[in-house]
Amino acid sequence: MLKADLHTHTYFSPDALTSPEKYVQTCLKRGINCAAVTDHNEIRGALAIQKLASFRVIVGEEAASSEGEIIGLFLREKVPAGLSPEETVRRIKEQGGLVCVPHPFDRFRSEPLAEAALMRILPQVDIIEAMNARTTLRSDNERAARLAQEHGLAMSAGSDAHSARELGRACVEMPDFDGPQEFLQALRQGRIVGRLSSPLVHLFSRWARLRRRLGWRPTE
Repeated sequence: MLKADLHTHTYFSPDALTSPEKYVQTCLKRGINCAAVTDHNEIRGALAIQKLASFRVIVGEEAASSEGEIIGLFLREKVPAGLSPEETVRRIKEQGGLVCVPHPFDRFRSEPLAEAALMRILPQVDIIEAMNARTTLRSDNERAARLAQEHGLAMSAGSDAHSARELGRACVEMPDFDGPQEFLQALRQGRIVGRLSSPLVHLFSRWARLRRRLGWRPTE
């Protein structure tokens, strides 16, 4: 059985602080044996974790489309930022990836996917993130879960960790899998576990952005 955190970030995201080495150490310490690394508009962090980790790593990206964020899982290439939601989905699908909509109804996010765009691409969506640990209001996660249930979509969960201490806060306990389609089947058999993070975790993101403005750059 896997303990899968399906929405995480490394310091290749501009608002995250976790180095690949610290990321792997923390996952091992917390029993996380499957992780989707979904840095903002970047897959280098996922590839770095994949080289270091002894556990299963899904290469992903939280791509900023022109109407909000869309996650691609099982990627081989980076999806450019700023594309339309439809083109973002097409770029994910053409490389055999899965489309996941993260935190679709989080009213405190600056870049959730616009609801009109979500409904346009919904026939192409594979997964709805039903629990995001960084979502402030539980009711926003519950609304996402209802959308997934109404449309027969698989549901994921993730810490949305931007710091090591957040890793594993929300996970899916699920069977092992081999490839994207088996992953979807396993996800449907999974059980979402975890709890919401304190709203104070968003201070980590602000601190990371401040460090970047002051000239700090991650080393590879």
